[in-house]
Amino acid sequence: MSKIIAITNQKGGVGKTTTNINLATCLAQAGKRVLVVDMDPQGNSTSGFGVDKYNLQQSVYNLLIGEASLEEVIIPVCAEGVRLLPANIDLSGAEIELIAMAEREYRLKSIFNRSRYLFDYILIDCPPSLNLLTLNALCAADSVMIPIQCEYFALEGLSQLMNTIQRVQQKLNPRLVIEGVVFTMYDGRTNLSNQVVDEVKKHLGAHTYESIIPRNVRLSEAPSHGLPITLYAADSKGADAYRSLAHEVISKNQGQGAR
Repeated sequence: MSKIIAITNQKGGVGKTTTNINLATCLAQAGKRVLVVDMDPQGNSTSGFGVDKYNLQQSVYNLLIGEASLEEVIIPVCAEGVRLLPANIDLSGAEIELIAMAEREYRLKSIFNRSRYLFDYILIDCPPSLNLLTLNALCAADSVMIPIQCEYFALEGLSQLMNTIQRVQQKLNPRLVIEGVVFTMYDGRTNLSNQVVDEVKKHLGAHTYESIIPRNVRLSEAPSHGLPITLYAADSKGADAYRSLAHEVISKNQGQGAR
């Protein structure tokens, strides 16, 4: 049985998509079968793997509204061992169509109930807002990974997200747990980065990863080339950080269903 992880934060620009793309690739390079689900209408996880989001034959949109099967939508990407359920702006229309559907929060979950065994890890890139797309991700997921940018407003956004997760646990998905908090865009030269890390660890110490993603030029450049960091700049600090995170995720989940 696989592990389904929703990568989310209601604040934008915190490294959700970067973490999704690079963690997926590093998990695959460690021998895991990985599916990436792009649930953001911006389609950044899709383009980040070098896929032309403007010329998709099928997308997550078609899957959610029942116009296509998983087999028809899923595609290979540049990273060996990774498969993608791509997205583009069409996905924004799914929200309107889902409203009229029965069990609308559980559309994605029902799809994975039949197919999750095909993968060791399923990573869902969520949009930076609490909407029906995010709720579908949280209802389908076993756990939530939270990227946090090491900046002043990070703690405020984290508090809001924890409240959201608690409400989802109470009303929609009682088995949902916190997978972990990932610190991103860390600059060890600044007091602020260190203060954010210390403050979050004070409140969520057991749920924070030791691996910290640094602010790194190569990480910023990689998406424009349509490549994960380990394929674009394998010897960079960003690549090392995501390899470390992948090994930490695997170690944490040994014996917990992701094998």
